[in-house]
Amino acid sequence: MTQEMSMWLVPALAMLAAGLVAGFAAGIFGIGGGFVVVPALMLVLPLLGGDKHQLAHVAIGTSAATIILTSIRSLRSHAKRGAVEFEILKSWAPWLVIGDTVGVMLAGKVDGHILLIIFAVGVALMSLNFLLPFMADRKISDNMPGLMPRVAIAGGLGTFSSLLGIGGGTIAIMVMTLCGRSIHKAIATASGIGTLIAIPSAIGFAIIGFGEAGLPWGSLGFVNVPATVAIASMSIISAPWGVAAAHSLPSGPLRKIFGVYLVVIAAVMFKNAMHMAH
Repeated sequence: MTQEMSMWLVPALAMLAAGLVAGFAAGIFGIGGGFVVVPALMLVLPLLGGDKHQLAHVAIGTSAATIILTSIRSLRSHAKRGAVEFEILKSWAPWLVIGDTVGVMLAGKVDGHILLIIFAVGVALMSLNFLLPFMADRKISDNMPGLMPRVAIAGGLGTFSSLLGIGGGTIAIMVMTLCGRSIHKAIATASGIGTLIAIPSAIGFAIIGFGEAGLPWGSLGFVNVPATVAIASMSIISAPWGVAAAHSLPSGPLRKIFGVYLVVIAAVMFKNAMHMAH
């Protein structure tokens, strides 16, 4: 094996593995997989060169791009089981896109280490949904939020998710289960919300990063094309496995394991942000 081939082997294998894990997580938890993809990219992207201060933006933009295919694959698998509430997706779509746009614009104005701190705090908050059992079973209404609460929730979700490079499934599931939807329907519908968030986010990050100096090899703006292809090619394979598991396995133990994973990731990302700042 030549030295050049061996240099590319490690990042390629790491991206493929991240794609498998992200796809499975997307299917079983209704999330886009960004909580898996962003940390993996922060490890792998330095191997593709570029300025370390650009890595956080590229990781988040690339994560959004991979979520497009992952969430569409999950959505189609859930739809075949009749679990997706498309009316919710239609009513949330405009506000998610507006929130996305705001999030991308904000991301373009903050330094990479600030973006990582936002990611770490967001992940830590999301871990509570998986670790605290009472969050999973509460119900406050039988109906989804009306217009003004929907604008606030969906708009805020779009902004928050685009800043983190995630599909927003965790918050969406929380809202839907609080409003009387079963966990299976909530997870299924959240995969569609991931699609609505990821498409404008990926386009936005490609645009705001276009022409930037110090980007890793293969980047189109803040979206790294080779990483997107490698991760997405695996995630579309594993997403249906996660969907099947979501409909057959008890979610309790899996939620706890994923919650602990998120706590660890939050700590690692915060440490990376502190290191990047110096």
